[in-house]
Amino acid sequence: MNLLTNTILLDEDELRMVLKDIQNGQNDWDEKNKSLIVQSMINHIGSIDSELRDNLIYGSFCQLIIEKNILEHNMLKKLLDLSINELLFKGIEENGTDTVFIRSFTSLLVALILYRDNEDNFLSKSTVYKIKDRLIDYINLENDLRGYVSVKGWAHSIAHVADAFEELIKNPKINQESFIEILKMLWNKIFVSTSVYIHDEDERILIPILEMLNRGLEQKEIETLVQNIPIQLKNQKEQIEEEQYWFLYSNCKTFLKSFYIKVESNRDLIPLRNSLKKCLSVISLYN
Repeated sequence: MNLLTNTILLDEDELRMVLKDIQNGQNDWDEKNKSLIVQSMINHIGSIDSELRDNLIYGSFCQLIIEKNILEHNMLKKLLDLSINELLFKGIEENGTDTVFIRSFTSLLVALILYRDNEDNFLSKSTVYKIKDRLIDYINLENDLRGYVSVKGWAHSIAHVADAFEELIKNPKINQESFIEILKMLWNKIFVSTSVYIHDEDERILIPILEMLNRGLEQKEIETLVQNIPIQLKNQKEQIEEEQYWFLYSNCKTFLKSFYIKVESNRDLIPLRNSLKKCLSVISLYN
């Protein structure tokens, strides 16, 4: 399958009708039309029509890759290559524009492909590590942190890439040495001062972090980061505008509270729980 070539693809209205017919059981995936439909789906993956983007395109990718498992490994590799080398970085320097939908829903597609590799083991180790590097590059560069966008629906770039990291961490080809690098990148994206997260981004970022703990990440690594938070907040208060500081403080406190709730009942994580509790107590004095 040659993705995004000179093939005449379906426009949004045509694609919507086709995918609705498939989801309603009035049509089915077959080899004759599957390639054209998938190419059209990837071409419109960042549509600003939330029904087409969320329910139909993403929903159909879930059906094809997870539920029915009817996309050949070779096709998945081509989708992955286009995703991590082009679509994931489409308009990456922009903020507040519609290209965020392309990037965000591409990261969800990467998560689906990683899920399938975790089941079928068709990607090489070097490819999985390339995915890791590209996801880290992406999360470092992503500045559009909007959650729900009026009329256009969910952007949720940080929550969606967190889903991709979760599947990456579950991959047996990734060793624990990569966990520290991934942890720091996720951690940095919580402590931002440009806006306040209001759509449960903190909880979504916690999922891959907790998965790393389940897979052998030393809780001391996280304890160290937690213990540094009061110092970082104090330093930032002297360097950034007051409004930005309170954005940062709010994001930090919400994340710590969510983290504490997640580990509160886990007896294996008592040291981490105590660090989180102490940090919350200290930063409350900064309010």
